[in-house]
Formats: sequence, structure tokens, C-alpha cells
Amino acid sequence: MTTSTVFSSLFRRHVAVPGEHGAWVFLLSPLLIGLFAGGRWSLASVVLVVAALAAFLLRQPVTIAVKAYSGRRSRDDLPAARFWMVVYGLIALASTAALISLGFGFVLWLALPGAPVFIWHLYLVSRREERRQIGVEVVGSGVLALSAPAAYWISVGRADPLGWWLFGLTWFQSAASIVYAYLRLEQRELRAMPAVPTRLRMARRALLYTTFNVLATTVLSALGVFPALLPVPYLVQWLETLWGTLSPAVGVKPTVIGVRQLVVSTVFTLLFILAWR
Repeated sequence: MTTSTVFSSLFRRHVAVPGEHGAWVFLLSPLLIGLFAGGRWSLASVVLVVAALAAFLLRQPVTIAVKAYSGRRSRDDLPAARFWMVVYGLIALASTAALISLGFGFVLWLALPGAPVFIWHLYLVSRREERRQIGVEVVGSGVLALSAPAAYWISVGRADPLGWWLFGLTWFQSAASIVYAYLRLEQRELRAMPAVPTRLRMARRALLYTTFNVLATTVLSALGVFPALLPVPYLVQWLETLWGTLSPAVGVKPTVIGVRQLVVSTVFTLLFILAWR
């Protein structure tokens, strides 16, 4: 077997990198928020980022392998899947050992909820039922949101209770983002522009999530629990949801919907960091 053949067999992009580009924001947003909220970066912070990325990327080759074994994909993908599972797995293990040696082994407890959620996801994949599973995605985003307290605790050097607030704040935003994205995907299947009452009924859940986030952060900021400007980033998602409610995405391509929500989530992350500091 030639070198080029080996390279093409193992280095397959769809096996090594997740295809859902929007999923990256559900990891990077809480991670960045936790790091900046802590305000102090160290070697342990870098190790945590590497560990989080490795664990996140590991999901893709494992999913591909399950699809191959269940007959959903060609078994030609298995060598590449095994290769990347080993690569990402070794990086995750090395990062885990480094965190323990640096005295931050306690943050690894936050990774435990990820195991049952991942198994649940693989079970659905094996049964061809993983698509349009909003509950799985919301719970999965909660697992990724645990990177916020992990990054914060490493920055401050202890398991500060404020980390749990960051977890809730980032998870609620991720959940609102997911629910809104599903609303837009539902709207694109409409054959004609619906009446306003119908638009509001369709968007009821998305509006409920985003309105709750704005009101909750406003009250807690007024009570001095959070910085005064923290409701502002949540207001961005609320305004986007209101606009999307009144302007249904009839016939809009899914890629356009995903890119727009990615931009909104990025703006949210930047404003959150600025408001917190």
C-alpha cells in the first residue's frame, strides 16, 4: 500500500471533524466565557482547552464507526474512524493526566454526565433516530456548558459556586438557541406565509425560552447577583427570536439559518464576556 493510499484512507475530513459546524459554538462559547470570567489564564487553562476539544472531536469518529457497524455507512470508513478515535483518545487521556498532575483533577468530575448522554446519542445513531432530537441536543448542550465552570474553576484555583451560575447561564442560552433553530427549520417547510397568530403559536416555545433568559438575568442583575449589563447579550437572542417569529424562514436554506444563528451566538458570547468584565 502506497503512502498516498494510506493517507487517503486515514485522513478523511468527514471522519475527523464534526459535520455540524453550529455545534462548535455550544462548546467554545461556555469555554471562553468561563476562561474570561475567571480572568487568569495558566498552563492548566490551555490543557483544559485541549482536553475539551479532544473529547468533543472524539464524538465524530465514534459516531462514524457506529454508523459503519450498523450498516448506515461503508466499512471503508472504519480504518479512519479507529485512527482518529485513538488520536483523540490519547490526547484526552494525556490532558486528563496533566490536569491531575497540576492539581485540578477535581474538574474532571464535570465530565461524568457526558458518558450517559454520549451513549444515548450512539444508541439513537444505531437506530437511525438521532436527527431532529431536540431533547438530546438540549441535554447535550448542557454537558458542553459544563466547560464554563471547569474553565472558571481552573482560573480561580478552586470550585467556586459562581461556576454553577456560569453553567446555568450558558446552558440556558444554548437551549434557547437550539429551540430557535428548530423553529426556523420548521418554518422553512411552510408553503405560504402564515397569519400572525399562527407565527406566534409556532414560536411559543422559542419565545418562552428567550423571554425567561432576559427576565431572569434582569432580575438577578437588579439584585446585584450579576453585573448590571448581563441581560444585554440575552436581549440579542430575544430580539432575533422575535424577528424570526414575525419573519418566518419560508423556503430558506438550512445553511443560511445555521450561519445566522452562529453569528447571533458569537455576538452573545462577546457581549457576555464584555458585560461580565
